[in-house]
Amino acid sequence: MLELVNVSLSYQVGKATFDRGVHHVLDDVSLKLYKGETLGIIGTNGVGKTTMLRLMAGILAPTSGSVRRQPGKTSSLLSIGLGFRPDLSGRDNAMLSAVLQGATLEQAQSYLEEIREFAELGESFEEPVKTYSSGMCSRLGFTTALMTHVDILLIDEVLSVGDARFREKARRAMKGRISGGQTVVFVSHSKGQIEELCDRAIWIDGGHIVSEGNTASVLREYMAHINPKGASGAGRMRNDKQACTDRYLDRLQEEFGLSEEQGLEMRKIRDQGGTRKAVRAVFNEEQAGLFKRSRRMRKRVRDQST
Repeated sequence: MLELVNVSLSYQVGKATFDRGVHHVLDDVSLKLYKGETLGIIGTNGVGKTTMLRLMAGILAPTSGSVRRQPGKTSSLLSIGLGFRPDLSGRDNAMLSAVLQGATLEQAQSYLEEIREFAELGESFEEPVKTYSSGMCSRLGFTTALMTHVDILLIDEVLSVGDARFREKARRAMKGRISGGQTVVFVSHSKGQIEELCDRAIWIDGGHIVSEGNTASVLREYMAHINPKGASGAGRMRNDKQACTDRYLDRLQEEFGLSEEQGLEMRKIRDQGGTRKAVRAVFNEEQAGLFKRSRRMRKRVRDQST
């Protein structure tokens, strides 16, 4: 249904936090997506997973290579950082999204109450999306794509959003779609989610596909890479600390819907000057203020990073 052929994506970088020159996000990546399968993409943050989904969705164009989709096939990208029209209500955004995904106006209208109920937005469904939290936006985006019907569903970490009860509901709903023959590309940091939902997996690192094939074997290679055995005590402590800060930055990126480029920048600054400096450099004034004011959010990020 979809194929990436020798796809590379790079961009010029000139900020003081980067080495001047060209940054390669993806480098000569090729893969095929088959009808009815669920393909999992796993890897640490900032390695090109979200960029790959955006290329598949047609949001980005590759620097070289090609993205081939069967004629007439539709796709939808669900991403924490993917915004709606902020001035429109949740209802209007759901309607617009459904129509853009190929539904008729009558079909889109018939989906709305089901979307409202599943997303658990209540009266907020009639309010402008600019008043929503990132979790509310992601629930609306997930539900809109779930209730409308597209040929290829591209999911970027959406199943990790919300409280435990909603995550379980989303997981069950997603399993129902998959068992019904939905073609899915699913990006996640969660080994358990990839293991449960995916027929085949790809491990991506540094813009390259490191391993591809049977889900269980790819996950074994990936876990062996991020948790190397036989390290010295000091080495294990360094690895544990690095993994903890990586998870902390992952959760911040999820909570605030930061782009892959912002995630890369945070890690670059973290390596040079520490985690706090990285957060201060990347957050805008509104994001920094919200994080500073919200004790609950800080606690949630810390708890989910340990």
